[in-house]
Amino acid sequence: MRYAPALAAALLTLAAGSAAKAEEGMWTFDNFPIARANQTLGTSIDQAWLDRVRLSSVKFGGCSAGLVSAEGLVMTNNHCVATCVANLSTQAINYAETGFSPRTREEELKCPGGSAEILTDIADVTERMHAAGAGLEGQAFTRSRDAEASRIEQEACGGAADKRCQVVSLYRGGQFKLYTYKKFSDVRLAWAPEDRAATFGGDLDNFSFPRFAIDAAFIRLYENGAPAQTPTHFTWNAGQPVEGTPVFVSGSPGATQRLLTQDQLFSVRDVVLPMDQLIASELRGRLIRFSEESEENAFIAMDPIVSIENTYKRGLGRMRALTDAQFMTMKAEQEADFRQRAEAGAGDNNPWTTLTSVQPILRESYAAYALLEGGTGIGTTPVAGGSQLFLWARTLVRGAQERAKPSAERLPEFADSRLAGVQSGLFAERPVYKALDQVRMEWWLSKTREWLTVDNPNVRALLGNESPEQLSARLIEGTTLGDPAVRRALWEGGLAAIEASNDPLIQYLLSIQDETRAVRSDWEARVQAPTDRASERLAALRFQTYGDSVYPDATGTLRLTYGRIEGTDVPGQRFGAFTTFDGLWDRATGAAPFDVAPKLLAARERIDGDTVLNMAVSSDTIGGSSGSPVVTAAGEIVGANFDSTVLTQRNAYGYDVNVNRSVIVTTGAVTTALRDVYGMQRLVDELGVR
Repeated sequence: MRYAPALAAALLTLAAGSAAKAEEGMWTFDNFPIARANQTLGTSIDQAWLDRVRLSSVKFGGCSAGLVSAEGLVMTNNHCVATCVANLSTQAINYAETGFSPRTREEELKCPGGSAEILTDIADVTERMHAAGAGLEGQAFTRSRDAEASRIEQEACGGAADKRCQVVSLYRGGQFKLYTYKKFSDVRLAWAPEDRAATFGGDLDNFSFPRFAIDAAFIRLYENGAPAQTPTHFTWNAGQPVEGTPVFVSGSPGATQRLLTQDQLFSVRDVVLPMDQLIASELRGRLIRFSEESEENAFIAMDPIVSIENTYKRGLGRMRALTDAQFMTMKAEQEADFRQRAEAGAGDNNPWTTLTSVQPILRESYAAYALLEGGTGIGTTPVAGGSQLFLWARTLVRGAQERAKPSAERLPEFADSRLAGVQSGLFAERPVYKALDQVRMEWWLSKTREWLTVDNPNVRALLGNESPEQLSARLIEGTTLGDPAVRRALWEGGLAAIEASNDPLIQYLLSIQDETRAVRSDWEARVQAPTDRASERLAALRFQTYGDSVYPDATGTLRLTYGRIEGTDVPGQRFGAFTTFDGLWDRATGAAPFDVAPKLLAARERIDGDTVLNMAVSSDTIGGSSGSPVVTAAGEIVGANFDSTVLTQRNAYGYDVNVNRSVIVTTGAVTTALRDVYGMQRLVDELGVR
């Protein structure tokens, strides 16, 4: 691995202005505070240990995972393979109900569109990225940096099918790193329990502790039709965990917003989260109603309902944080300390002033951008289009339009360096349920009309003279994009094929490009560009002020955090560190969501009731950390992160060791399930359990 220059190596950790405390920080692997972690935990890890952990850590979709054998076996969460399970299931054979326990390796099934990655290299490219934006403003600044990132990625990876390169923005533009990944496009499901075993307690227990869930699953990485050879992997430890044990959690947490100023947080609190929560709650209601209409609909909607419930509760926890006077006072004090130390050096180019001036524009623009484009990076519910068929159509239309331009002039998601990933998702053979897509698209259209108002020109362009119900029905019923062969032909046919297509959804996307692209351009010019410019300046001031006590916000890339196995004793969250199988039996009522999975219940007499099922850890994690391997200083995996508490959702904005707790399924529980419940002795043997 290559490392940043000495100056950049000083940029380590932060909680929105002040130096990080003890267990705080989602650290990058090239800037991990080894000495401080060892001093805090009493461990003796070194750089070689870090390298082994990095090469044993896996990014799987929007989740994390860990290698646990030399033949590509990877442990993650059951909810991280839920889409794979749903895509492989039918009403007749529903693996979410029965579990998936292949008797031989040959029976392991390929996850449609599934891919996994291992981070192999990190290189500093800050100088190039900063030079690309020098002297530019507005959209010219944004597009120039996007183009430079594309060039860097293409230079590093070219057309390699087994690699992916990504320029990662750290410290909100203060630093840029090139991450190179080993990519696996053949990922197969190796084991998954029944959904009721993995989600015992349902939404009532979600984001809480005690938990009693076997939220674990195994996938296997393949290369050239054979299991990948992975000599570097975690050692499986199925023993009983001990309270107080130091542990490390390695995964790819999603976005945190700890580096935002107070004014930026107020926009999130007052505008972003309220809108996201309202529209997410309505989608949840529509999906529940849809699921109650028939057994088929219940099967179709199962995974989407779990996903939206997760999103809603995560947003609820974040809203509680930003309306907590004590928490916000702490944030204000941190920013005041930072400004007092740094503002004298800001000169005329004061980033706080710039960011404050952007907020009225953001507040006015957020609804249109989130609804018509999605993926703002500050919200929790990207909604544009609502449905998978819509997103495929947009990818096809925009992909064709953008590929007609030189790579450096395209939207960044269609740069040459990223087309392989686009194609992988577009060509994947996965089931399409038009009834569900229509519900989702109808919801999106109705919410867009409601939030932007009937007279908004963009709404008129979207709906014409039709209602959301009429338009969604016509477009979804008439499209043929559910067929991967059709999508492939349109993609390969380029712009000529797209413009000649009579598919109603393709024609619809063509008709709204002027409006949606204009919304995006306006956001990039008036919100994103000045925010990025000011954030870059703010990062420089942080580095000057706090030196090596500054860590970056999470960005969906590999990070390492640390803590101990422990419970909490604070109001609203008082519990010990462990739950057991005996606790599961005590909690079971026989009625959903506290009904035990049949296979698990049938094995009760074979299970040692004292076996620890789940445990709490004081690590710094957030959404995206699901599936993250929990590792001891000896490099042994003792569990996988699968949840956190509602109070922990404030982790998006700041870490508090008193309330932050990650919820872990233990390797002991997984071993018990494999051996005593599901008859997966071959995997137990592969894990080296004796």
